[in-house]
Amino acid sequence: MKYNRILVRYGEISTKGRNRKMFTAKLRENILHTLKDFPTISVAASRDRLHIQLGDENAEEIIPRLEKIFGIQSFSPVVKVPQNMEDIMKAGLSLVQKSFSPGKTFKVAARRADKKFELDTNELNYEVGSYILRNMDGLKVDVKNPDIQLNVEVRKEAVYLSSEIYQGSTGMPVGASGKAMLMLSGGIDSPVAGYLTMKRGVEIEAVHFHSPPFTSERAKQKVIDLSKKLSAFSGKVKLHIVPFTKVQQTIHDQVPENYTMTSTRRMMLRIADQIREKNEGLALITGESLGQVASQTLESMQAINDVTNTPVLRPLIAMDKLEIIDIAQKIDTHDISILPYEDCCTIFTPPAPKTRPKKEKVEYYESFVDFEALLTEAVDGTETLTIDGSTGSNAEKTFDGLL
Repeated sequence: MKYNRILVRYGEISTKGRNRKMFTAKLRENILHTLKDFPTISVAASRDRLHIQLGDENAEEIIPRLEKIFGIQSFSPVVKVPQNMEDIMKAGLSLVQKSFSPGKTFKVAARRADKKFELDTNELNYEVGSYILRNMDGLKVDVKNPDIQLNVEVRKEAVYLSSEIYQGSTGMPVGASGKAMLMLSGGIDSPVAGYLTMKRGVEIEAVHFHSPPFTSERAKQKVIDLSKKLSAFSGKVKLHIVPFTKVQQTIHDQVPENYTMTSTRRMMLRIADQIREKNEGLALITGESLGQVASQTLESMQAINDVTNTPVLRPLIAMDKLEIIDIAQKIDTHDISILPYEDCCTIFTPPAPKTRPKKEKVEYYESFVDFEALLTEAVDGTETLTIDGSTGSNAEKTFDGLL
């Protein structure tokens, strides 16, 4: 039995009032982008449901992609048949057979939107259920808690049947809540922070700081691979790769050792903020978890955050490491993050960094260097890749300073 369409159920979108159309339109747009290499599909969004017409496409190839799209509560592959009892019963039998294994129970749940149909709901349940029982061995009915629920929806134009429900990623459609810059290292935390922010409808662009020759091309590729994993949830992710060597060496040479980490984070935040402004972002995102490392104490955050008035989102702030690792494994970034290729956050880490740095002191140490020129040079030399989640390719390569 070939599926004709996929029925998509909204989650949090359904609680929206006057703005619901905007959210459903964004979800439709994201689905179309994710499935753009399936040329015969079409997507129609209504107030309560969204329908993906499959055309000549195979539902089994589309299902894994839909599972990663934020804004979908659940979805079901659907068979469309005429208003004919023989067709309805044969389609129902085929769907139950597809999901059946020994010991499973089932029920038929009919809905009759077309009140002119020849049978009422109870009669439809009985006729379809009886036909399936007669043609299958070992199957039993359980109307309260069945293993398989065959849904039969009678509408004026046709009858729609489904028996499988796939869970979506819930949340809000990416892009419905604006855009922010994710400070993406090669570690475990920042990809998880990006994932959780996208789940709230925020489109992300990633900013990574690359310090050759101290960081290798493998470290750079590691971040590209992490961006590809994140792009599977949003369709695409822009990755800005910042040449950070000069800035980092200058800090190492001019700032006292126990303050170099604080100053480095401050310069990263300033650069990310400039890239945000050029790309019309509304916030910055970090993978900070309170107290996890020296730079993530409240005193450090205050001293670092002082360089910008832009909102800094910290979705991991109250999570412990094991919680973060669990999510990283779920979104398939963990094994990439633990590859042994150091990023610029680790190569110059001092042996005893300040855990309670004073803003006035770090400002004093930085005052002896013209950092403004160095930051401008870094922003102008930034390389930008567009990572397309639907194809896994780098669709665009530019330099921010030339845009």
